[in-house]
Amino acid sequence: MKETKVVLPDREIPRQWYNIMADMPNLPKPPLHPGTKQPIGPGDLSVIFPMALIGQEVSTERWIDIPEEVLDIYTLWRPAPLFRAHRLEKALGTSAKIYYKYEGVSPAGSHKPNTSIPQAYYNKQAGIKRIATETGAGQWGSSMALAGSLFGLEVTVYMVRVSYNQKPYRRIAMETWGATVHPSPSTVTNSGRKILEADPECPGSLGIAISEAVEDAATHNDTNYALGSVLNHVLIHQSVIGLEAKKQFELIGGSPDIIIGSCGGGSNLAGISFPFLRDKIHGKELRVIAVEPTSCPTLTKGEFRYDFGDTAGLTPLLMMYTLGHDFMPPGIHAGGLRYHADAPLLCQLYHDGLIEAVACGQTAVFDAAVKFARSEGIIPAPESAHAIVTAIDEAVKSKEEGKEKTILFSLSGHGYLDLTAYADYLSGKLEDYVYPDEMIKESLARLPVIG
Repeated sequence: MKETKVVLPDREIPRQWYNIMADMPNLPKPPLHPGTKQPIGPGDLSVIFPMALIGQEVSTERWIDIPEEVLDIYTLWRPAPLFRAHRLEKALGTSAKIYYKYEGVSPAGSHKPNTSIPQAYYNKQAGIKRIATETGAGQWGSSMALAGSLFGLEVTVYMVRVSYNQKPYRRIAMETWGATVHPSPSTVTNSGRKILEADPECPGSLGIAISEAVEDAATHNDTNYALGSVLNHVLIHQSVIGLEAKKQFELIGGSPDIIIGSCGGGSNLAGISFPFLRDKIHGKELRVIAVEPTSCPTLTKGEFRYDFGDTAGLTPLLMMYTLGHDFMPPGIHAGGLRYHADAPLLCQLYHDGLIEAVACGQTAVFDAAVKFARSEGIIPAPESAHAIVTAIDEAVKSKEEGKEKTILFSLSGHGYLDLTAYADYLSGKLEDYVYPDEMIKESLARLPVIG
């Protein structure tokens, strides 16, 4: 019988996270205070983060121990299986070997609990009672709600309004785990009210939702902020994905030539690729491809500049590829990929040529998603399907070139709470949207001036 999946026993869950900052040829420039424009210190972040996470944010240690309490919860779904996509390979008639690491096995159905669990743990240890956070499509909000329920923390989620309306079952999942969910922009915060006054029909954005969550955390002593992507400690926690995949490839005696991940803020791509990128940095031949939507082309059309992580300018300025902090993306169904910028670590690696990037339209993405579902059986999240369409493209290219490539992509979550998107696709309602260059230029022209 041919092997379809590689499953590790519980004892093989990584006991340490990997921190790529120990191996990067160039570290990102330091975050700057939003007011003074000077490098920030730990004290500036302690208003909204526990010191344990601040320590991880600035650490250059290669390995960071995973607490036993976190490992115990990880065993609910980790190690996640590595699948060989035999049926997809056959459907494509490709000579490539296609593997996918399936993160949809988590209770929340995505890779996000890999970081929500440790973030809840460290906040609980610090005496915090409540977490304020944002969510795009709902994967992160669901994961933080789950973590809050497991550690006895209250959770307030500001959900991008267009996704709040498109994806009611994500909201219901959050509420089932005990979270309070507000459509963003909301009337709960000053930043939300200000935006609604200017545009009562505002569909919302991750930048706006972040502003609301940060304001909420900063104005309540018992509350901290939690973020599902972008920051260093988040990417460190997600390294369990790639670390497990490396062990699984060792068991079958192979290694990937190409690693692919969808990219909105960067946590999914970083999780699957950073442990392998360590080898590339030290000389191994390997391609890593970030896949983003044409409607929010951060890496492919953004600029490498200092910018705020949120719309209201409450967060530190980060050096990253950005479309502008007030960029307003259209309401595509891949709501988790609608962020205006990317993680500084990932951006620096892209700037240094260690990562590639491509942008895809949503009709091609859903074409690939349906092809995958009809061959492999799993209905993927719209975000995850961005990795699938590029994996298919690379497999077809491998066939045309007569090469036998090994392709690994991250299937970062299932799409069973995103079936409205599939209904729109199957009924022919989905349209591609390429964000106009002139509108990107207008947004970039409003970036803060540094120095």
